[in-house]
Amino acid sequence: MKPGVLDSLIDQIGKDRVHTDPDTLDERRFDYWVVAHLRDWRGEELARPGVVVRPRSVADVQAIVRIANESKTPLVPFGLGSGVCGGIQPDPSVILVDLGAMNRVREIDETNLLASFDAGTNGLEAEEAVAARGLTIGHWPQSIAISSVGGWISTRAAGQFSTAYGNIEDIVYSIEAVLPDGDLVQLGKAPRAAAGPDLRHLLLGAEGTMGIVTGATLKLRRQPEERAFSAWYTPTLAAGFEAQRAIVQADWLPPVMRQYDASEVGRNFRDVTADTAGDRGLLLMVHEGPAGRVAAEIEAVGDLVRREGLEPAPPEVGPHWMERRNHVPSWRQLFEGHLVADTIEVSAPWTRILPLYEEAVASLREREDVVVASAHSSHVYRTGINLYFTFVARHDDPNDMETAYLDCWRRVMEATTRHGGGVAHHHGAGRLRKPYLVHDLGENGIALLRRIKNAVDPHGLMNPGNLIPDASVT
Repeated sequence: MKPGVLDSLIDQIGKDRVHTDPDTLDERRFDYWVVAHLRDWRGEELARPGVVVRPRSVADVQAIVRIANESKTPLVPFGLGSGVCGGIQPDPSVILVDLGAMNRVREIDETNLLASFDAGTNGLEAEEAVAARGLTIGHWPQSIAISSVGGWISTRAAGQFSTAYGNIEDIVYSIEAVLPDGDLVQLGKAPRAAAGPDLRHLLLGAEGTMGIVTGATLKLRRQPEERAFSAWYTPTLAAGFEAQRAIVQADWLPPVMRQYDASEVGRNFRDVTADTAGDRGLLLMVHEGPAGRVAAEIEAVGDLVRREGLEPAPPEVGPHWMERRNHVPSWRQLFEGHLVADTIEVSAPWTRILPLYEEAVASLREREDVVVASAHSSHVYRTGINLYFTFVARHDDPNDMETAYLDCWRRVMEATTRHGGGVAHHHGAGRLRKPYLVHDLGENGIALLRRIKNAVDPHGLMNPGNLIPDASVT
């Protein structure tokens, strides 16, 4: 940490907001990325930030950023630490800006169906605040209880109910952020605008590289009158994809549409399908809305899926998923069992998704150490669908786990690019996907991204090394 920076921080935002004790620094060395946890579990010494600051207000954030700008000190924004792609990797030169104390519900507007939050607001607490008024954000990532509103924006997140309610870019009304020079911007002020490029997208998915998100206004919905479930066995993966395509292209939009291959059915739904599944896959849906519309949707969807050869699955499937959908083991529990695992979400047009799946799973299974290689879809669009690959590799030697992990990721990324898919659907890119972004953006797109970064952050202070391939800013 450069001389004088700590004193300036203490002077501007208060000694109680500036932390250099070893325990606090240790807690902010990394987020939820598997590799960081694996290295820590193996006993490697991971770098700490130079200081952790915990602003309470937008003015505090501006003061921190101006100190960093004047002293040319790097900044790493930190939400609640649920990122899984290596977006947090500080070192002793860094000011880590922990936004967890900025957690106010600023306003809930029941007439215009808008709610404003500090960026550090816990996602579940934000949802509960609006639910108390009969409203919903409609954004339900698996990490909702451990992620922040600002983190949703910074990683361009998607929630489990996205087919009807949209992803975070569809839900955001406006974004408040502090730019790398300390200036405050409010991007978005009306239901729609044609006032030039939509500058909100400089922050959506930027992962802390373009500024610090300090607040957001999100669009709300009335809570649905009714919720119902339906579940169907798929004779083949292709039949399930065709059923989903028929549903969304007929303009039926069950908020949740999830299709599991046979391997995932056996692993995740054994309790409710063991006697009936056989080697079939599964399509489950959640239907929400006015009672009459829910009934009509279930009837119409049933007709469409039967045409593709799908057959009814036990009615317990939907409630079973709903109850357990956010339960995941800790990485360290897996490490103790000599396992390393992850999920990889990609997407592709309808015409390319099946060969992408087949090649990615076959490639994973080429590794003798891989004991699980499977996938499910979880987000559906008129133009295509996402896939969520799961892999588990077993190694008695902890030093082999990281090599296996990175090779499994490489195999899925390369299969995705060969079949014209997008390498990142909703977890962001971080450092993990950074080498593969050229497949989505192209060389000229990467160059454009660098030029934007240079213009917004000319000193390269905002989360350096994250997201932007080979970013060399001067």
